[in-house]
Amino acid sequence: MTTSTTPTELPAVIRGYLTAEDPDAALHTFTDDAVVVDEGATHRGTDAVLGWLHRAASEYTYTAELTGAERIDPDHWLAVQHLVGDFPGGVVDLRYHFTLRDDRIAGLTIAP
Repeated sequence: MTTSTTPTELPAVIRGYLTAEDPDAALHTFTDDAVVVDEGATHRGTDAVLGWLHRAASEYTYTAELTGAERIDPDHWLAVQHLVGDFPGGVVDLRYHFTLRDDRIAGLTIAP
């Protein structure tokens, strides 16, 4: 059952990912075999996820505000961020679907 929650009630590992200062810090929130799906591309494993994190951090300049959160079940969470920046369109609300395993992120799918 999906339960709306406040962003501050997201698991610590998700909050850590969303507030990480750099790609290397963000990588520590993922399992070694994590799968990330973003902009239609799938990134599997530590090296691919780190490459994606570096590209995502350097491609555009933006601000992000965490505007919503839902607990789907103990291992599945949704976070919504409002982004404003120099990317095409300039404004977007992104939905981050997290799958957790052993207090780390095993899966992340990002979509509008």
